[in-house]
Amino acid sequence: MATVTYVRTIKFVAQVLEEDPELLQAIVSNDDNLSYGNIITVYTGDDESVTALTDDGMEELEQMLSHARRSPDEWNDFLDSFVDDEKLVARIKA
Repeated sequence: MATVTYVRTIKFVAQVLEEDPELLQAIVSNDDNLSYGNIITVYTGDDESVTALTDDGMEELEQMLSHARRSPDEWNDFLDSFVDDEKLVARIKA
């Protein structure tokens, strides 16, 4: 396993990948969705934190999304499987 020397916040990853930040946050909120160690929680205060990804995590997420978008049916199945927020799923599907 490579040494991690920096991470990217979900907000920045969303900008780079041109994705909805809420969608990415929903996907990585379950740390089983990416390989162990690719999702990092950075505490910025007593009760405040931000989620970040390693390079491998960003690449894994990008591949996951690309694979899911191969067809409308696969995309809908992906959203239903990986995103628990029904309002967010409805907004993304629209």
